[in-house]
Amino acid sequence: MPLALLALAVGAFGIGTTEFVVMGLLPEVATDFGVSIPTAGLLVTGYALGVVVGAPLLTVLGGRVSRKRMLMLLMGLFVLGNVLSALAPSFGLMLAGRVVASLAHGSFFGIGSVVAAGLVAPDKKAGAIATMFTGLTVANIVGVPLGTFIGQAIGWRTTFAIVAALGVVGLLGIARLVPAMPRPEGTHLRRELKAFRNPQVLLAMAMTVLGFGGVFAAITYIAPMMTEVAGYSDGAVTWLLVLFGTGMFLGNLLGGRYADRALMPLLYATLGGLAIVLALFTVTAHHKVLAAISILLVGALGFATVPPLQKRVLDQAHGAPTLASAVNIGAFNLGNALAAWLGGAVIAAGFGYTSPNWVGAVLAAAALGLALWSAALERRTPAAGAGAPAAEAVETTGARVPVRH
Repeated sequence: MPLALLALAVGAFGIGTTEFVVMGLLPEVATDFGVSIPTAGLLVTGYALGVVVGAPLLTVLGGRVSRKRMLMLLMGLFVLGNVLSALAPSFGLMLAGRVVASLAHGSFFGIGSVVAAGLVAPDKKAGAIATMFTGLTVANIVGVPLGTFIGQAIGWRTTFAIVAALGVVGLLGIARLVPAMPRPEGTHLRRELKAFRNPQVLLAMAMTVLGFGGVFAAITYIAPMMTEVAGYSDGAVTWLLVLFGTGMFLGNLLGGRYADRALMPLLYATLGGLAIVLALFTVTAHHKVLAAISILLVGALGFATVPPLQKRVLDQAHGAPTLASAVNIGAFNLGNALAAWLGGAVIAAGFGYTSPNWVGAVLAAAALGLALWSAALERRTPAAGAGAPAAEAVETTGARVPVRH
């Protein structure tokens, strides 16, 4: 594998760290700015909404410049947002910094996947894409817990400054290691938009919003829940986030392994299991060991839905997967934003720090209902679910790459 993939993985590591690390630092940020925990939760909501807007918008605009230059611009945007967050004198400016950083998220992974695939021989494309996404996976096991520890020990501003420095390293790596690539052909927007006329595509995206939203309803407020309810110390939140990241890693492996074999049954099992675990989390959150097990299971079951949901969108997009795939990345973050806001709302209403778990359980159960509805519609119209050959691949510059999350 070429060294250019390392530069892409570093960028992915930084993006994954900044997305999730704020959840472990909500109490510190809230105290520093004199705002409530639910208000501090807007930092999660704002980031997620930025991805929703930035993923399709910058994916379309990115077709007008070379991919290497676009990746450099995206990392520059990421660095700017994190510097603004680290130096923000007010909560409003920190929120603005989060939104600026989030705009790079979806487009970086979309364009980065195409670049990674173009760096290697045809029989190694999937491995190259997986190598880049390793940075995101490792961020949830190492970057987020370490960033939380540094933020609690030294200060949350230091964490965001370090993340900005990681972005600079990724930017320099891309500039030096990623070779110049030809300017891609413009995206045929009208053709891409036709995919959204398929109700199965819209149902899959709705499942994405609700299913992964269930995870974020609980995890956004994991720090106050574990310290105020379970009785963990502030420092223990770091290791609980390691546990959550480990669950995500295992769930991603599970989803990637079985999505090709039994996609819909996998969704039924993971979404149903997620709803049950989140409902039980309102009780298990009062016991340290059971709370830790619940966090692991939420991460595993939640992330096991990601590969099949992404593949479901690609299967149903019928030859125009580029924009649909980018929008589905935004859909994950729309779910994050919705769930973080709902979780903060029930806390603010006085229902306690475990109440977001009920919100998550309802969202996951609703996603399961949509999955069953989608399958019923597909049985009535079999032709709608018969994916075209393009459903099994993502278009690159003259090549087709197997889908791997």
